[in-house]
Amino acid sequence: MAVAVLALALDAYYSLLVPQFWLIFGFLAGLTIVAYAASYAGIKSGGELSVYVLLAAIFIKLIVSLLFVVIYLQKHRVNGTFFALEFFSLYFLFTAFEVKSLLLNLRPPK
Repeated sequence: MAVAVLALALDAYYSLLVPQFWLIFGFLAGLTIVAYAASYAGIKSGGELSVYVLLAAIFIKLIVSLLFVVIYLQKHRVNGTFFALEFFSLYFLFTAFEVKSLLLNLRPPK
């Protein structure tokens, strides 16, 4: 939520965001929710499979994100530096949130 508010403020005052920024934001948010749900289900199933499900979800998220970047760059002519900065900052923020949430689920209850 804070990232969205920051993006709105930057766009309102400086117009620094790439075209279709909210499409990118929504795509990464949706992809993170799907990856988190798959990882959470894998953790709750327990056993050795849980580690593979978690790694697969993160790997698939990375591959799908890179495919999105390729498709986006073919459709829109943007400054590569700004696009890379915006996309990967969002990607890493969403991934950090996902990993932090999953680590909280891995801790044993007290």
